Amino acid sequence: MKKRILVAPLNWGLGHATRCIPIINALIDEGFVPIIASDGAALTLLRKEFPNLSTIELPSYNITYAKNGKLFKLKLLKDSPKFLKALKAEKKAISSILKHNDIAGIISDNRLGVRNKKVPSVFITHQLNVLSGNTTWLSTKIHQKIIKKFNACWIPDVESDVNLSGKLGHVESFEIPTKYIGPLSRFTKTDSEIKNNLMILISGPEPQRTFLEDTLLRELKDYTGKVVFVKGIMEKEQTIEVHGHITIYNFMTSGLLEKTINESAVVISRSGYTTIMDLAKLNKKAFFIPTPGQFEQEYLAKQLSEMSLVPSCAQNNFRIKKLDEIPAYKGLKSFDFKVDYTDLFSLF
Repeated sequence: MKKRILVAPLNWGLGHATRCIPIINALIDEGFVPIIASDGAALTLLRKEFPNLSTIELPSYNITYAKNGKLFKLKLLKDSPKFLKALKAEKKAISSILKHNDIAGIISDNRLGVRNKKVPSVFITHQLNVLSGNTTWLSTKIHQKIIKKFNACWIPDVESDVNLSGKLGHVESFEIPTKYIGPLSRFTKTDSEIKNNLMILISGPEPQRTFLEDTLLRELKDYTGKVVFVKGIMEKEQTIEVHGHITIYNFMTSGLLEKTINESAVVISRSGYTTIMDLAKLNKKAFFIPTPGQFEQEYLAKQLSEMSLVPSCAQNNFRIKKLDEIPAYKGLKSFDFKVDYTDLFSLF
């Protein structure tokens, strides 16, 4: 009888779901049966990627960004009662799932309530330090306290000084077993012919996703190269619109996305950690526009710019001329890191 493992990514943008794809594939390769649990766009995406796997819908956190990035933290504070209610519902849902299903283990990607004392529970995060401006000490303390309730913590990065997550994923010591499992990406680099001058890849909570889409479409009117634009909106059917030199998709599944990024010279995207891991795996040149008010994305964009890898700017400051800065930067490169999944899954 194959052991069943519950895999539950957070539905906040598509990054948590997409970086679980290699984990789900590895579980299958190692003889486990993954059961996917999430909500919203994250669940829709994983259902498209793994149509033959069982899925369970979890309670939604229902978190949205403030319209003004400067009010991001205030909006999160205001939403905290709703968040705590969702957390309680999530724990209740997990108890019910374990009661009615034979589950041997849990892998939670940033879903704080997806754990249970009855089975080994793993937390995946690249944020042992949670940046929140002058309250970083508090957000970090709260996050670490929650992580310590799990049996193990897996960090999708390397432990060495040269790494992708910087101070987010590296602390001097941590109380529970912590493993660096290398950057996670569903993609493989190919030596493809470059067919697109520019690829735009956006996702994330509203309304900031739409604000960025509007900004980029406005600026692209003065761009003459071939553009593929992926909105990151998960819908039942894929749609494709062609407007002159711009081809617009509502979403792409992994295979097409991998092919298109490989065939694109430059990628414009948010500086979400999963996107950074994917672009590093594919050795891409990029330009980052962090989500306004999201300290983590702002930190990662700044760090990579300071390392002369990827240029970036604030959303309100983006102009198409900014792309002229790209040749002065090295671009992202992959780490030669092999995960021992047999050892990793021995917890279950």
